Amino acid sequence: MPGLLRGVARTAVVAGTATAVSNRVSRRQAGRWAQQGEPQQQQQAAPPEPVAATPAAPVDDMSTKIEQLKQLGDLRDGGVLSEEEFATQKAKLLA
Repeated sequence: MPGLLRGVARTAVVAGTATAVSNRVSRRQAGRWAQQGEPQQQQQAAPPEPVAATPAAPVDDMSTKIEQLKQLGDLRDGGVLSEEEFATQKAKLLA
């Protein structure tokens, strides 16, 4: 029974990490597509008004990154990820 729970927990961590990475990729692609569309729209419309400065990174974003790093560490310690895979994912997360 403990082996089954460990397998279920590992699967949940992998699925959660994969979902987080997938969502981040989707947001990044949407942002790039929006930037590609902006030059065409700026030629047709007046320049936008300046917007007040917003905080660079919300606290929730940092706690999410820390949680994801913990999950990656657990996957590495459990033998699911190699050191190279761990380093690659860590670099992507912190970039």
